[in-house]
Amino acid sequence: MTKILSACKIVKSLRNGCLVTRRIGNTSYCFRSTTKLFSAKAQTAHLVLDDGTRMKGFSFGHESSVAGELVFNTGLVGYPEALTDPSYRGQILTLTYPIVGNYGVPNTHELDGLGLRKNVESDRIQVSGLLVQDYSHEYSHWNSVKSLGQWLQEEKVPALFGVDTRMLTKIIRDKGTVLGKIEFEGQSVEISDPNQNNLLAEVSTKVTKVFGKGNPIKVVAVDCGIKHNIIRLLVKRGAEVHLVPWDQDLMSLQYDGLFISNGPGDPSLAQALINNVRKVLESDRPEPVFGICMGNQITALAAGANSYKLPMGNRGQNQPVLNLMTGQAFITAQNHGYGIDSKSLPPGWSPLFTNANDGTNEGIMHDTKPVFTAQFHPEAKGGPTDTEFLFDSFLSLIKKGKNATIASVMPKKPTIPPRAQVSKVLVLGSGGLSIGQAGEFDYSGSQAIKAMKEENIRTVLMNPNIASVQTNEVGTKQADSVYFLPVTPQFVTEVIKAERPDGILLSMGGQTALNCGVELFQSGVLQQYGVKVLGTPVESIMATEDRQLFADKLHEINEKIAPSYAVESVSDALKAAEKIGYPVMLRSAYALGGLGSGLCANRDKLEETAIKALAMSSQILVEKSLLGWKEVEYEVVRDIANNCVTVCNMENFDPLGIHTGDSIVVAPSQTLSNEEYHMLRETAIKVVRHLGIVGECNIQYALHPGSLEYCIIEVNARLSRSSALASKATGYPLAFVAAKLALGIPLPEIKNAVSEKTTACFEPSLDYIVTKIPRWDLDRFQGMSLEIGSSMKSVGEVMAVGRTFEESIQKALRMVHPSVEGFVPRLPMSKAWAEQLDLSKELAVPSSTRIFSLAKALHSGVSVDQIHQLTAIDKWFLHKLRRITELEQHLSHYNSSTVSKDLLLKAKQEGFSDRQVGHTLGSSEGAARELRLSHGIRPWVKQIDTLAAEYPAVTNYLYCTYHGLEHDLDFKDQGIMVLGCGPYHIGSSVEFDWCAVSSIRALRQMGKRTVVVNHNPETVSTDFDECDRLYFEELTLERVLDITQQEGCTGSIVSVGGQIPNNLAVPLHRNGIKILGTNPLQIDRAEERSVFSAILDELGVAQAPWKALSSLEDAFAFADKVGYPCLLRPSYVLSGSAMNVAYGEEEMKRFLEEATQVSQEHPVVITKFISGAREVEVDAVAKSGKVLVHAITEHVEDAGVHSGDATLMLPTQTISQGALEKVKAATRKIATAFEISGPFNTQFLVKGNDVMVIECNLRASRSFPFVSKTIGVDFIDVATRVMVGEPQDEASLPSLENPIIPVDYVGIKAPMFSWPRLRDADPVLRCEMASTGEVACFGPNIYSAFLKAMLSTGFKLPQKGILIGIQHSFRPNFLATAHQLKEEGFKLYATEATSAWLTANDVPAAPVAWPSQETDGGEGGLPSILSLINKGHIDLVVNLPNNNTRFLRDNFLIRRMAVDYGVPLITNYQVAKLFAQAISVAGELDSSSLFHYRAAEQKR
Repeated sequence: MTKILSACKIVKSLRNGCLVTRRIGNTSYCFRSTTKLFSAKAQTAHLVLDDGTRMKGFSFGHESSVAGELVFNTGLVGYPEALTDPSYRGQILTLTYPIVGNYGVPNTHELDGLGLRKNVESDRIQVSGLLVQDYSHEYSHWNSVKSLGQWLQEEKVPALFGVDTRMLTKIIRDKGTVLGKIEFEGQSVEISDPNQNNLLAEVSTKVTKVFGKGNPIKVVAVDCGIKHNIIRLLVKRGAEVHLVPWDQDLMSLQYDGLFISNGPGDPSLAQALINNVRKVLESDRPEPVFGICMGNQITALAAGANSYKLPMGNRGQNQPVLNLMTGQAFITAQNHGYGIDSKSLPPGWSPLFTNANDGTNEGIMHDTKPVFTAQFHPEAKGGPTDTEFLFDSFLSLIKKGKNATIASVMPKKPTIPPRAQVSKVLVLGSGGLSIGQAGEFDYSGSQAIKAMKEENIRTVLMNPNIASVQTNEVGTKQADSVYFLPVTPQFVTEVIKAERPDGILLSMGGQTALNCGVELFQSGVLQQYGVKVLGTPVESIMATEDRQLFADKLHEINEKIAPSYAVESVSDALKAAEKIGYPVMLRSAYALGGLGSGLCANRDKLEETAIKALAMSSQILVEKSLLGWKEVEYEVVRDIANNCVTVCNMENFDPLGIHTGDSIVVAPSQTLSNEEYHMLRETAIKVVRHLGIVGECNIQYALHPGSLEYCIIEVNARLSRSSALASKATGYPLAFVAAKLALGIPLPEIKNAVSEKTTACFEPSLDYIVTKIPRWDLDRFQGMSLEIGSSMKSVGEVMAVGRTFEESIQKALRMVHPSVEGFVPRLPMSKAWAEQLDLSKELAVPSSTRIFSLAKALHSGVSVDQIHQLTAIDKWFLHKLRRITELEQHLSHYNSSTVSKDLLLKAKQEGFSDRQVGHTLGSSEGAARELRLSHGIRPWVKQIDTLAAEYPAVTNYLYCTYHGLEHDLDFKDQGIMVLGCGPYHIGSSVEFDWCAVSSIRALRQMGKRTVVVNHNPETVSTDFDECDRLYFEELTLERVLDITQQEGCTGSIVSVGGQIPNNLAVPLHRNGIKILGTNPLQIDRAEERSVFSAILDELGVAQAPWKALSSLEDAFAFADKVGYPCLLRPSYVLSGSAMNVAYGEEEMKRFLEEATQVSQEHPVVITKFISGAREVEVDAVAKSGKVLVHAITEHVEDAGVHSGDATLMLPTQTISQGALEKVKAATRKIATAFEISGPFNTQFLVKGNDVMVIECNLRASRSFPFVSKTIGVDFIDVATRVMVGEPQDEASLPSLENPIIPVDYVGIKAPMFSWPRLRDADPVLRCEMASTGEVACFGPNIYSAFLKAMLSTGFKLPQKGILIGIQHSFRPNFLATAHQLKEEGFKLYATEATSAWLTANDVPAAPVAWPSQETDGGEGGLPSILSLINKGHIDLVVNLPNNNTRFLRDNFLIRRMAVDYGVPLITNYQVAKLFAQAISVAGELDSSSLFHYRAAEQKR
């Protein structure tokens, strides 16, 4: 630990060097010779198969030719164990996991207490050769002493990297037996079949050896190629093991038990052993017999059964096996090409185990004698340890003697409760998206509903998230009833009364659903109405959420948790910290995304953090800080029958201390050895079984980077962000499976959705690496620090798939932000580094830009060791990043005419984009693409199939890579491409996923094939069953062109995924891609603010005075002419990025700089800001310029609040008919002028009867789901039909002439903010969007709909007192609102001057002190706001700021105080006014939702 955290010396040395300023000194000493690395040819060799196939590879082992049988192993870890497994004798081993050598090789000569080699499975490398995709030249592991390459050279074993191992696996799989050779130039060798030799004789001991001498039970072990761990496990259980040669006469030996080991080759060649075992079986010897792998085959042949060569062989570490006596399933490691035909077993023998995937025999037993076998490897090493109990069973048989039966020593058959008898299930959703609880729950809830419908169960969904796919009311995959209501105990109880469900799902709606469900359970509501909680019992949920209960549960099974205390007060937290010692980590119970957590280095920091955490949660945990340890996560699935599998393990790039939602994450883990991987896996299964989880959960660990020490951080007994990532990373639909398990369906009975043949009771094998990188929008908020820590701040994430870490991480970095080229020493959006950059601090302090600081450090020559000291990031990751940097620097020595094909291919394989290559070579993206294509360098399309190609898969789940020699599928569909939304970020969230999914579903309904490109793991659009082809890929010009050209797409839809795909419309069009819908040149005219404004002038459509700016002087001149305030608007941006209202010259200067930063290639437009105007939006679809459908919404807030942060009303409430007609006329003109064919959104200012256009987006907008669901017409369905030229009944659509306007109900869409997470941000609304999600509710009038919507955002209605802070300009208008609040019985508080004014106007208000004027509560002093909040006297803050107050800082502190202490806050006058009216008018809020009103309308 000391080593990890002592970064002081290195910081000092860096400061003394040259990294504090921009000047970089002579630092070339840090680099190896890059020329040698990339230009000197690595030694090449060829893999030649018996059918003549030749593949080139690069040597990293001994340079000698060799022949053998080709086999593969799908293990993600365990290469030292696999290479020394005698079962691989004579075989050339292909490892399907592409990145090998990461953790080096431990001491292979070190002996254990038995004299066996401690870290390997035999005395030598047994394979004849090794083939891998990517070899890690630099390794990193505390227990390793040499690289894999060194070891192979020592033992004279050849090995190649750069081989398309997936292609090779498919060849081996399809042919069954493949012979081949690794051949170096000048060393020819003949292909030969090692199976014709008696390989057993080669690997078996020649003399008897004894292990565990003196142990009471004598076991004779026949050595067919025994692994060391078998001997260890037998000795550990009290056996004295006599290891005898394979052909030893057994009848002459005395023993208590006979063991027949694993081994290589064809079992039928071992006739001597078969005969010896036959004699034992035919005799009356009572001693138990146990055989493993080869031992299973030998025993079966001796009994009279037949063996055969398996068509595919079982070669993985994830083979599911069923115990036929108990029905239990286990995950096993296997390595065999031969099997036993169960049908050929003679009378008296029965199958004991079968393979759950292919039904082949996995073990046999005698019906009366103590003889049993297993075809798999219960000793593991490598692989899972699930079946190690078989050694206990064997020893128990021996100890029990004559009367023992095999059934008596096997685990007892679990008592499986009957399947849940439910006919209607209530599914609780998560509500609006917020930081820590985002689109992953749209995905998981949608999957759960799909699973329920498949089982013919009716579903009722409660979720106010109008923008999500799961809240669609129509469709085969949708719930039967959808309630747009707050997910609170009160409303859920009302829905339960109305719907009478007999089951409820709590695990699919994040913390919101879970906490609500626990409350309903504790209050007895669920029991009262006979509602059964499906899946994990509530008691188990509480044991994971309550920090003290969780710690107690883990102590019951002797599991390790960081020293900690659960407390409920600040004083107890301080006492706990004194006992543990600083620094401590503080965590909240029943909280999501690390809300309220933080690292506390001292008493003051702990006190501050604990006060805020206890405002949000009733209990907090104070625990020892494990800063600098690795963070590792496992996704675990368990069924009612106690079958348990780990679906995915993930490792954080960043060490512990950063919330996993804010960390770069890789799957599978990259730096764990077999021992660590399976130690944590075994623990995960043990913990999950003990807690009684049913369904899916995740377990997070802290793992010491220099030992096997670990601590469990937490278990989430529900679907989470990690489960969405794991589902997409593996192709295993966790939410779907968890929903089935919740019904009591056993895991082996559920099918693997990808292969459609194998079972879901398995652990996916990955033959690629996934990198997740979070998306932050911290720079949107003034005053926000970019630092990240234990409380999550990211708003979205991306997932990239590649065959190497370099390929994967560079793709992911580009996915996060379109302005990023890859792993480069430049900040996003071309932002400048600080003038005096302290690089050591940038590295030592985690931030949202640290990855770019790492690139800058490596470019500047800082060594991997120095960076590791500062960051505690594992050196393996840093070495890989350094290789990217070195390749870029090497590439920069060339230009387009001198760069070689090999170097260009190398750059593409390491994840360099065409733009990056062009930039480095001094040319352009287009030139780099042309150069690449001229060399025939194109990406290969590979499948994500969950099985690393071990079984054939029909999956359409795809990614692109430059590592390969073939595509996994052909391209005959010529479908229509739909571009998705990319990462969720402020301004582009789940609403654009809804649009994309609606478009995809519409196309498929029309019988058209679909090709979807997206890289957001939280979305429904990235479910592989939503489309015909899913590419988890970059939304860049390069990649979209690659896919479109490869697929031969007939057209592309760019208008349903938000701004990222819309920005590609023109570049794609210029590259000859057919864009469906509105002409891209028209899109360009609308996006370019100055061009658009000029067109409006031509059309005679009113707009605010405007000007395109070319200088700051222009801006000042315009402001002088029209007067402040003025609005600055950049082009081609979403969510008002860098859009600001300037009230004076100083702001004008600052805001103009920001605007030119985000809109570098397009002019910024300035307009006069119209104060006091209403904002109205038109969402519409047009066909060739004629509007087919439209809906008009009105904002509650006056103009000046971004439309994404505004509260929307449909139908409009205060706009005159005359103004509405002007809005329609302008919409009609714009649609015609831009020849719109597809979706568009236009925003208007309305002041009295004056109507002015603000802007028009020729794409779907974020309000499309809201208007579509509110009026019952899917706008995107209509738009998609228009774009592909499909006829439709236009007469029934809500055109401008025949609108659909709800009469009996009003819909209100309210924004969802994440202010508690953004600690330094000012929670006020501006032109630039700040909300992270939205909700919508419906009511008979605006008031009830508004209050329901407010409650859905987490707003709590005040019960006691309201603090009012209003600026002078609002006073006259606010008085009526203040009166209403007083009439409702609230006690009002206000700062001194406001209090005096209110009291003078007959609204009594108690005065409070400004935060800056607070005293220590001395005599006569005014009460402090904080003390009133803490005592519960103030439970709503209304703070209406403007820019002209001398108490700017004080008002900011008041707003922050409200947010940080969990008190509802209103900062907009119109919202405050509507709130006061609603409180007095609305009365009791009912549980009616949209479908009730619609049904009533239809009846009428």
